[in-house]
Amino acid sequence: MEDINIVIGGAAGEGVQTVGAVLAETLLSQGYAVFAWQEFESRIRGGQNSYSLRIGESVRNAPLMQADILLALNDGAAEKYHDRLKEGGVLIGPSDKMDPAILIPFADLAKERLESGLYANTIALGAIIGTLDIPLETLFRVLLPRFEKKGEKVVSKNRDAAEIGFRMAEEKCRDKCPWRLPEREERYHLIDGHEAAALGAVYAGCRFMAGYPMSPATNLLTFLAKENERFGVFVEQAEDEIAAVNMAIGASFAGVRAMTASSGGGFALMVEAISLAGMIETPLVIVLAQRPGPATGLPTRTAQGDLLFAIHSGHGEFPKAVLAPADPKDAFHQMVLAFNLADQYQIPVIVLTDQFLADSAFSIADFEVNGSAPEYHLADPDSIQEYRRFRITDSGVSPRLYPGQSRHLVGADSDEHDEFGHITEDLEGIAPEMNQKRLRKVHGLQKEIPPPKEYRLKSARTVFVAWGSSRDAVLESMDLLKHDGFDVGLIHFSGVWPLPEYAFPEGKDYVSVEGNATGQLARLLENEYGIRIDRHIPRTDGLPFTADYIRSRFHE
Repeated sequence: MEDINIVIGGAAGEGVQTVGAVLAETLLSQGYAVFAWQEFESRIRGGQNSYSLRIGESVRNAPLMQADILLALNDGAAEKYHDRLKEGGVLIGPSDKMDPAILIPFADLAKERLESGLYANTIALGAIIGTLDIPLETLFRVLLPRFEKKGEKVVSKNRDAAEIGFRMAEEKCRDKCPWRLPEREERYHLIDGHEAAALGAVYAGCRFMAGYPMSPATNLLTFLAKENERFGVFVEQAEDEIAAVNMAIGASFAGVRAMTASSGGGFALMVEAISLAGMIETPLVIVLAQRPGPATGLPTRTAQGDLLFAIHSGHGEFPKAVLAPADPKDAFHQMVLAFNLADQYQIPVIVLTDQFLADSAFSIADFEVNGSAPEYHLADPDSIQEYRRFRITDSGVSPRLYPGQSRHLVGADSDEHDEFGHITEDLEGIAPEMNQKRLRKVHGLQKEIPPPKEYRLKSARTVFVAWGSSRDAVLESMDLLKHDGFDVGLIHFSGVWPLPEYAFPEGKDYVSVEGNATGQLARLLENEYGIRIDRHIPRTDGLPFTADYIRSRFHE
């Protein structure tokens, strides 16, 4: 079976996301892998948004643009997304304005037959299930538990609504719908990138998060707040991002594993505090969920434009780490690594996600936590006589205690300081020694950063270089290019600072694939490794990479 791509289009507030989520759950219960991603305008109501579901017998966690089935909840959505419909694809629409293959006036039917327009979306869900030839009972098993608390009347009406849509699609689909999705034994689970990142933070021992809502980082905050009793993470909505990052630093200084999260504009406000964490050598984890800038930019779209910003954030010179997970599983493990590195080296660690990774739902067959485990590096107070918080060491890492842990005095100061944490103006002695002490951490830190993963390098003449969430789309584009007669490999980075020791294969043509205009990873690699990257495939329109997009740009 070839993958089927369904695009659901409708206005903000019209229930597009709910229809998509229920449909995804129904497909999963039928035994199929689903990848779901959203694109939406920056408005509460109105406009036109879409929710896309890629359905297959095996996992292919990368987006498609062209639709086999377009479900338009209104005429505006039919008009906006009609160009995404494949030749031979099926449009399910509410009026004959765009000449739909299956005409179902959802709202009118709901009002006429069920006495309320509230059931329009359930009619639409029934129509999709009928189009895919999935038994109606499969939808009932998923849909009806959502309404049980509202009483038998609401449950009955939703059953009727789903059957209305199902029967109408079944009748009108006879010669137009080739899809058959019989039940399979396989079972998959859906998880989005930020949910997985949050679980990784909990597993790593995080017990405090402060943040200020800013798309697309907000769902990290809300997920942990909602699951407070289950996970035991204290979540504080601060008055702004400056307060949030300083709360996280304070909690960490007091001995609690802590984090914060924001997008580019909020992260910009955190930069001074990042430098503070570097000076007082306090662990700090920050999730930077990227979206297009500058300024407010496209607040509900995706981008990879903050790589160099993250690496160079904070005034002065001090060590930090920057990680960029590729998918939810990677996000889980990278978050554990982030907390471990922050704790071991007493540094800020920035985890780069983006709107695409944050808001997309990925199919997984299993979720192994093996390979990651929380590590704690607090000093043993019983082994310390005279405590010097910033003791100069060969590794650059000093023994860390937290206030109240023992009889030892724990001092810290944002000014340059001596080994005890007292302000110093010793310009010839302790000040330069402290600077070098902090920077020596990089030698050990670099060995902890995961090396890039290599794909199909042996036979490849051309090699893509990518980072973060674009990986699966790049891998799929390599399959398409193989059909075109091109052997293409991939070197993918999820640890982007400090860059690990790595030798690029010689005799290859390197092409960077990045969701920014200037090839930020390419510039970084050229500077750090001396590797020449002559071609760039950028994307700056706020949409995620797809295999077809990469393929077409490769051939330009």
